[in-house]
Amino acid sequence: MHLGRSIALLIGASVLVSACSTTSASPSKDTSSAPARAETTSALPAESSPGVRAKLSAADLQGRWWTWAASSVNDSNPVSDQDGRLCAQGQTAGIWFLAGTFGETVTRSCTVPTAVPVAFPLVNQIGETGDCTAFMATARGSANLDGRSLKPERYEATAVHISAVDGNPITQNGGRFRTRACGLWVQLEPLAPGSHTLSIRGSSGSFAVSVDYKLQVSAG
Repeated sequence: MHLGRSIALLIGASVLVSACSTTSASPSKDTSSAPARAETTSALPAESSPGVRAKLSAADLQGRWWTWAASSVNDSNPVSDQDGRLCAQGQTAGIWFLAGTFGETVTRSCTVPTAVPVAFPLVNQIGETGDCTAFMATARGSANLDGRSLKPERYEATAVHISAVDGNPITQNGGRFRTRACGLWVQLEPLAPGSHTLSIRGSSGSFAVSVDYKLQVSAG
C-alpha cells in the first residue's frame, strides 16, 4: 500500500494490501452526496461462464478495501499484521480481503471462510489523480496461488469514498473521505476447502511489498 499527498498513507497486500509509505498530508472530508464515479471499468473474468461470480467494480472494490484497511487502529490493523493473527479483523460479509504491508516482508497464516470470494492488491495507493498517474507509471507486481500465476487487473485513478476510524494508520483521522484510488488487484473465486499458499509481490518506485500467506479454508 502506498499513500498519495492528499491523504496520509501507508500500504498492499493486502494486504494485503495489498503495502504503504507514510506522508503527512491531511485528508479532506467528503461533503458531496453524489456517488463515487469510477474512471476505469472492471470486466468479468475472461473465462467467465454461468456460475462464475461477477467481480466488483474498480470503485466498489477499492473503496471497500480502503475502508476495511482504515477501520482499525494501528495495533489491530491487518496491514500492520506480522503473522496473520489479525486477518479476520474488520472483515465484512460477501468478500474476504487480504492486506499488503507498509513496506515490510512478512509471512502470515490465516483462516479463510469457505464460499467467500477473496480479493487483494499487489500494490496500491490513494491520493490525487496526479499521484495515481505517477504511482502507476512504475507499478509492478505478481501473485502466485498454489504454484499458479495470477493475472492482476490494473486500475488507474478511480473516484472512491472511504470511511475511517480515528487513529487508523491510513487517514489518521476518522470520517468519510472522497479520494482517488489506483493499483494492481486480484479478485478470486472462493477457494476450495483445505490448505493454500499465496505469494504477493508488488512495487512502485522505491516502495516494495512482499507477503507470503498460508491460507486454511474452513469447510464450515
